[in-house]
Amino acid sequence: MGIERSTNESKLAGFILLGFSDYPQLQEVLFVVVFILYLLTIVGNTTIILVSRLEPKLCTPMYFFLSHLSFLDLCFPSSVIPQLLVNLWDPMKAITYTGCMVQLYVSLALGSTECVLLAVMSYDCYVAICRPLQYTALTHHCLCVTLASLAWLSGVATTLVQSTLTLQLPFCGHHQVDHFFCEVPVLIRLACVDTTFNEAELFVASVLFLIVPVSFILVSYGYIAQAVLKIKSASGRKKAFGTCSSHLMVVIIFYGTIIFMYLQPAKSRSKDQGKFVSLFYTVVTPMLNPLIYTLRNKDVKGALRKVLGKILGVNFT
Repeated sequence: MGIERSTNESKLAGFILLGFSDYPQLQEVLFVVVFILYLLTIVGNTTIILVSRLEPKLCTPMYFFLSHLSFLDLCFPSSVIPQLLVNLWDPMKAITYTGCMVQLYVSLALGSTECVLLAVMSYDCYVAICRPLQYTALTHHCLCVTLASLAWLSGVATTLVQSTLTLQLPFCGHHQVDHFFCEVPVLIRLACVDTTFNEAELFVASVLFLIVPVSFILVSYGYIAQAVLKIKSASGRKKAFGTCSSHLMVVIIFYGTIIFMYLQPAKSRSKDQGKFVSLFYTVVTPMLNPLIYTLRNKDVKGALRKVLGKILGVNFT
Protein backbone atom coordinates (compact mmCIF):
# COMPACT_ATOMS: atom_id res chain seq x y z
CA MET A 1 0.00 0.00 0.00
CA GLY A 2 2.86 2.35 0.90
CA ILE A 3 4.70 1.57 -2.35
CA GLU A 4 1.57 2.19 -4.40
CA ARG A 5 1.05 5.55 -2.66
CA SER A 6 4.70 6.52 -3.30
CA THR A 7 4.39 5.56 -6.96
CA ASN A 8 1.28 7.70 -7.30
CA GLU A 9 3.12 10.57 -5.61
CA SER A 10 5.87 10.30 -8.23
CA LYS A 11 3.28 10.45 -10.99
CA LEU A 12 1.73 13.56 -9.49
CA ALA A 13 4.95 15.35 -8.62
CA GLY A 14 6.98 14.45 -11.67
CA PHE A 15 10.77 14.52 -11.54
CA ILE A 16 13.68 16.90 -11.12
CA LEU A 17 16.30 16.43 -13.84
CA LEU A 18 19.50 17.41 -12.02
CA GLY A 19 21.45 17.38 -15.29
CA PHE A 20 24.63 19.43 -14.99
CA SER A 21 23.68 21.25 -11.79
CA ASP A 22 26.98 20.09 -10.26
CA TYR A 23 28.69 22.33 -12.82
CA PRO A 24 26.83 25.67 -12.52
CA GLN A 25 29.67 27.50 -14.24
CA LEU A 26 29.21 25.29 -17.32
CA GLN A 27 25.44 25.56 -17.69
CA GLU A 28 25.33 28.83 -19.61
CA VAL A 29 28.12 27.67 -21.91
CA LEU A 30 26.38 24.33 -22.42
CA PHE A 31 23.13 26.12 -23.23
CA VAL A 32 24.78 28.11 -26.02
CA VAL A 33 26.72 25.12 -27.38
CA VAL A 34 23.74 22.74 -27.29
CA PHE A 35 21.46 25.35 -28.87
CA ILE A 36 23.88 25.96 -31.76
CA LEU A 37 24.45 22.23 -32.31
CA TYR A 38 20.69 21.64 -32.29
CA LEU A 39 20.17 24.31 -34.95
CA LEU A 40 22.92 22.75 -37.07
CA THR A 41 21.26 19.34 -36.58
CA ILE A 42 17.92 20.65 -37.83
CA VAL A 43 19.43 22.43 -40.83
CA GLY A 44 21.79 19.59 -41.79
CA ASN A 45 19.34 16.71 -41.55
CA THR A 46 16.48 18.64 -43.15
CA THR A 47 18.81 19.46 -46.04
CA ILE A 48 19.73 15.79 -46.50
CA ILE A 49 16.05 14.78 -46.56
CA LEU A 50 15.06 17.50 -49.04
CA VAL A 51 18.00 16.89 -51.36
CA SER A 52 17.37 13.11 -51.31
CA ARG A 53 13.74 13.71 -52.27
CA LEU A 54 14.20 16.50 -54.81
CA GLU A 55 17.21 15.23 -56.75
CA PRO A 56 16.30 12.26 -59.05
CA LYS A 57 19.94 11.15 -59.15
CA LEU A 58 19.73 10.36 -55.43
CA CYS A 59 16.63 8.17 -55.70
CA THR A 60 18.66 5.06 -54.85
CA PRO A 61 18.53 2.59 -51.93
CA MET A 62 21.53 4.24 -50.25
CA TYR A 63 19.86 7.64 -50.09
CA PHE A 64 16.50 6.10 -49.23
CA PHE A 65 18.08 4.74 -46.04
CA LEU A 66 20.06 7.94 -45.54
CA SER A 67 16.86 10.00 -45.56
CA HIS A 68 15.44 7.69 -42.88
CA LEU A 69 18.63 8.15 -40.84
CA SER A 70 18.36 11.92 -41.20
CA PHE A 71 14.72 11.82 -40.10
CA LEU A 72 15.77 9.85 -37.01
CA ASP A 73 18.54 12.36 -36.35
CA LEU A 74 15.93 15.11 -36.48
CA CYS A 75 13.45 13.43 -34.15
CA PHE A 76 15.79 11.75 -31.64
CA PRO A 77 17.49 14.94 -30.39
CA SER A 78 14.16 16.78 -30.60
CA SER A 79 12.80 14.40 -27.95
CA VAL A 80 15.61 15.39 -25.56
CA ILE A 81 17.23 18.73 -26.39
CA PRO A 82 14.27 21.17 -25.90
CA GLN A 83 13.81 19.92 -22.33
CA LEU A 84 17.58 20.02 -21.80
CA LEU A 85 17.72 23.66 -22.94
CA VAL A 86 14.85 24.58 -20.61
CA ASN A 87 16.55 22.89 -17.66
CA LEU A 88 19.91 24.51 -18.39
CA TRP A 89 18.17 27.87 -18.14
CA ASP A 90 15.55 27.12 -15.45
CA PRO A 91 16.85 26.53 -11.89
CA MET A 92 13.77 24.39 -11.10
CA LYS A 93 14.79 21.71 -13.70
CA ALA A 94 11.40 20.03 -13.42
CA ILE A 95 9.67 17.64 -15.80
CA THR A 96 6.18 16.24 -15.35
CA TYR A 97 5.62 12.52 -15.03
CA THR A 98 3.81 12.55 -18.39
CA GLY A 99 6.65 14.50 -19.99
CA CYS A 100 9.18 12.03 -18.63
CA MET A 101 7.08 9.11 -19.88
CA VAL A 102 6.77 10.58 -23.38
CA GLN A 103 10.48 11.38 -23.49
CA LEU A 104 11.38 7.85 -22.38
CA TYR A 105 9.15 6.11 -24.94
CA VAL A 106 10.04 8.36 -27.89
CA SER A 107 13.81 8.61 -27.35
CA LEU A 108 14.20 4.86 -26.77
CA ALA A 109 12.11 3.98 -29.83
CA LEU A 110 14.09 6.32 -32.09
CA GLY A 111 17.48 5.29 -30.68
CA SER A 112 16.68 1.58 -31.07
CA THR A 113 15.42 2.15 -34.61
CA GLU A 114 18.69 3.86 -35.53
CA CYS A 115 20.67 0.89 -34.17
CA VAL A 116 18.87 -1.44 -36.56
CA LEU A 117 18.84 1.01 -39.48
CA LEU A 118 22.63 1.38 -39.43
CA ALA A 119 22.93 -2.41 -39.70
CA VAL A 120 20.52 -2.36 -42.65
CA MET A 121 22.64 0.32 -44.32
CA SER A 122 25.70 -1.93 -44.00
CA TYR A 123 23.82 -4.51 -46.09
CA ASP A 124 23.38 -1.88 -48.79
CA CYS A 125 27.13 -1.13 -48.69
CA TYR A 126 27.93 -4.85 -48.87
CA VAL A 127 25.79 -5.40 -51.96
CA ALA A 128 27.11 -2.24 -53.67
CA ILE A 129 30.76 -3.32 -53.25
CA CYS A 130 30.67 -7.10 -53.24
CA ARG A 131 27.83 -7.81 -55.67
CA PRO A 132 27.51 -4.72 -57.88
CA LEU A 133 26.04 -6.56 -60.86
CA GLN A 134 23.14 -7.79 -58.69
CA TYR A 135 22.71 -4.52 -56.80
CA THR A 136 19.39 -3.57 -58.42
CA ALA A 137 17.92 -7.03 -57.88
CA LEU A 138 19.14 -7.36 -54.28
CA THR A 139 18.12 -3.87 -53.15
CA HIS A 140 14.82 -3.38 -54.96
CA HIS A 141 12.38 -0.81 -53.60
CA CYS A 142 10.04 -3.33 -51.96
CA LEU A 143 12.92 -4.86 -49.98
CA CYS A 144 14.20 -1.44 -48.93
CA VAL A 145 10.76 -0.46 -47.64
CA THR A 146 10.47 -3.77 -45.79
CA LEU A 147 13.89 -3.40 -44.13
CA ALA A 148 13.20 0.20 -43.12
CA SER A 149 9.80 -0.85 -41.73
CA LEU A 150 11.41 -3.65 -39.71
CA ALA A 151 13.85 -1.16 -38.22
CA TRP A 152 11.01 1.15 -37.15
CA LEU A 153 8.81 -1.67 -35.85
CA SER A 154 11.65 -3.19 -33.83
CA GLY A 155 12.33 0.20 -32.24
CA VAL A 156 8.67 0.63 -31.29
CA ALA A 157 8.48 -2.94 -29.95
CA THR A 158 11.48 -2.62 -27.67
CA THR A 159 10.34 0.70 -26.20
CA LEU A 160 6.90 -0.73 -25.46
CA VAL A 161 8.57 -3.46 -23.41
CA GLN A 162 11.47 -1.61 -21.78
CA SER A 163 9.75 1.69 -21.06
CA THR A 164 6.61 0.05 -19.72
CA LEU A 165 8.60 -2.23 -17.39
CA THR A 166 10.65 0.75 -16.19
CA LEU A 167 7.66 3.01 -15.51
CA GLN A 168 5.91 0.26 -13.56
CA LEU A 169 8.70 0.33 -10.97
CA PRO A 170 7.83 2.04 -7.66
CA PHE A 171 10.03 5.09 -7.14
CA CYS A 172 8.91 5.63 -3.53
CA GLY A 173 8.98 9.38 -3.69
CA HIS A 174 12.39 9.56 -5.36
CA HIS A 175 11.98 12.52 -7.70
CA GLN A 176 15.56 13.57 -8.38
CA VAL A 177 16.94 12.07 -11.61
CA ASP A 178 20.71 12.54 -11.75
CA HIS A 179 20.68 12.93 -15.52
CA PHE A 180 19.47 15.45 -18.12
CA PHE A 181 16.69 13.29 -19.61
CA CYS A 182 14.58 10.27 -18.72
CA GLU A 183 16.61 7.24 -19.77
CA VAL A 184 16.04 3.60 -18.79
CA PRO A 185 19.32 2.91 -16.88
CA VAL A 186 18.91 6.09 -14.85
CA LEU A 187 15.26 5.54 -13.92
CA ILE A 188 15.98 1.94 -12.89
CA ARG A 189 18.40 3.31 -10.29
CA LEU A 190 15.56 5.32 -8.72
CA ALA A 191 13.46 2.24 -7.94
CA CYS A 192 13.07 1.22 -4.30
CA VAL A 193 12.63 -2.50 -5.07
CA ASP A 194 14.83 -5.24 -6.46
CA THR A 195 15.49 -4.41 -10.12
CA THR A 196 17.34 -7.58 -11.12
CA PHE A 197 14.70 -8.50 -13.70
CA ASN A 198 14.71 -5.00 -15.24
CA GLU A 199 18.50 -4.97 -15.43
CA ALA A 200 18.53 -8.42 -17.02
CA GLU A 201 15.91 -7.34 -19.57
CA LEU A 202 17.90 -4.18 -20.31
CA PHE A 203 21.04 -6.26 -20.86
CA VAL A 204 19.24 -8.64 -23.25
CA ALA A 205 17.75 -5.72 -25.19
CA SER A 206 21.19 -4.06 -25.34
CA VAL A 207 22.70 -7.22 -26.79
CA LEU A 208 19.93 -7.48 -29.40
CA PHE A 209 20.11 -3.83 -30.45
CA LEU A 210 23.84 -3.20 -30.02
CA ILE A 211 25.94 -6.36 -30.16
CA VAL A 212 23.92 -8.13 -32.88
CA PRO A 213 23.83 -5.13 -35.27
CA VAL A 214 27.51 -4.36 -34.65
CA SER A 215 28.42 -8.00 -35.33
CA PHE A 216 26.41 -7.92 -38.57
CA ILE A 217 28.14 -4.68 -39.58
CA LEU A 218 31.61 -6.10 -38.81
CA VAL A 219 30.92 -9.21 -40.89
CA SER A 220 29.64 -7.03 -43.76
CA TYR A 221 32.74 -4.86 -43.65
CA GLY A 222 34.93 -7.94 -43.49
CA TYR A 223 33.55 -9.01 -46.88
CA ILE A 224 33.77 -5.41 -48.14
CA ALA A 225 37.44 -5.19 -47.16
CA GLN A 226 38.20 -8.43 -49.02
CA ALA A 227 36.41 -7.17 -52.11
CA VAL A 228 38.18 -3.79 -52.02
CA LEU A 229 41.61 -5.41 -51.70
CA LYS A 230 40.90 -7.45 -54.84
CA ILE A 231 40.36 -4.30 -56.91
CA LYS A 232 43.53 -3.74 -58.93
CA SER A 233 43.33 -0.03 -59.67
CA ALA A 234 44.04 2.51 -56.92
CA SER A 235 41.23 4.76 -58.17
CA GLY A 236 38.79 1.84 -58.01
CA ARG A 237 39.80 1.04 -54.44
CA LYS A 238 39.47 4.70 -53.47
CA LYS A 239 35.99 4.93 -55.00
CA ALA A 240 34.86 1.70 -53.32
CA PHE A 241 36.20 2.83 -49.97
CA GLY A 242 34.55 6.24 -50.37
CA THR A 243 31.19 4.54 -50.91
CA CYS A 244 31.19 3.07 -47.40
CA SER A 245 33.61 5.21 -45.38
CA SER A 246 30.91 7.70 -44.35
CA HIS A 247 28.66 4.95 -43.03
CA LEU A 248 31.58 3.36 -41.16
CA MET A 249 32.43 6.66 -39.45
CA VAL A 250 28.81 7.10 -38.33
CA VAL A 251 28.73 3.53 -37.01
CA ILE A 252 31.89 3.97 -34.94
CA ILE A 253 30.72 7.24 -33.37
CA PHE A 254 27.13 6.16 -32.69
CA TYR A 255 27.65 2.63 -31.39
CA GLY A 256 30.81 3.51 -29.48
CA THR A 257 29.06 5.99 -27.20
CA ILE A 258 25.84 4.00 -26.73
CA ILE A 259 27.67 0.75 -25.93
CA PHE A 260 29.59 2.66 -23.26
CA MET A 261 26.31 3.79 -21.70
CA TYR A 262 24.26 0.61 -21.93
CA LEU A 263 26.71 -2.29 -21.71
CA GLN A 264 29.27 -1.02 -19.24
CA PRO A 265 28.41 -2.10 -15.67
CA ALA A 266 26.76 0.78 -13.84
CA LYS A 267 29.10 0.41 -10.86
CA SER A 268 32.18 0.95 -13.02
CA ARG A 269 30.81 4.12 -14.65
CA SER A 270 30.51 7.42 -12.81
CA LYS A 271 27.28 9.38 -13.12
CA ASP A 272 29.12 12.32 -14.67
CA GLN A 273 30.60 10.05 -17.34
CA GLY A 274 27.12 8.78 -18.20
CA LYS A 275 25.82 12.33 -18.57
CA PHE A 276 28.56 13.48 -20.91
CA VAL A 277 28.46 10.28 -22.98
CA SER A 278 24.68 10.63 -23.33
CA LEU A 279 25.20 14.27 -24.32
CA PHE A 280 27.45 13.08 -27.12
CA TYR A 281 24.99 10.63 -28.75
CA THR A 282 21.92 12.81 -28.23
CA VAL A 283 23.43 16.15 -29.29
CA VAL A 284 26.73 15.74 -31.13
CA THR A 285 26.24 12.60 -33.24
CA PRO A 286 22.95 13.70 -34.91
CA MET A 287 24.70 16.92 -35.92
CA LEU A 288 27.78 15.13 -37.27
CA ASN A 289 25.94 12.61 -39.44
CA PRO A 290 24.82 15.01 -42.21
CA LEU A 291 28.27 16.65 -42.20
CA ILE A 292 29.99 13.28 -42.60
CA TYR A 293 27.73 12.25 -45.47
CA THR A 294 27.89 15.59 -47.31
CA LEU A 295 31.57 16.44 -46.89
CA ARG A 296 32.72 12.99 -48.00
CA ASN A 297 30.15 12.40 -50.74
CA LYS A 298 30.49 14.04 -54.16
CA ASP A 299 26.97 13.00 -55.23
CA VAL A 300 25.36 14.72 -52.24
CA LYS A 301 27.47 17.87 -52.67
CA GLY A 302 26.65 17.98 -56.40
CA ALA A 303 22.93 17.44 -55.74
CA LEU A 304 22.96 20.11 -53.03
CA ARG A 305 24.51 22.65 -55.42
CA LYS A 306 21.95 21.72 -58.07
CA VAL A 307 18.96 22.06 -55.74
CA LEU A 308 20.25 25.35 -54.29
CA GLY A 309 20.83 26.58 -57.82
CA LYS A 310 17.19 25.87 -58.73
CA ILE A 311 15.91 27.57 -55.59
CA LEU A 312 18.14 30.65 -55.81
CA GLY A 313 18.23 30.85 -59.60
CA VAL A 314 22.03 30.62 -59.61
CA ASN A 315 24.18 28.26 -61.60
CA PHE A 316 26.75 26.72 -59.23
CA THR A 317 29.67 25.22 -61.10
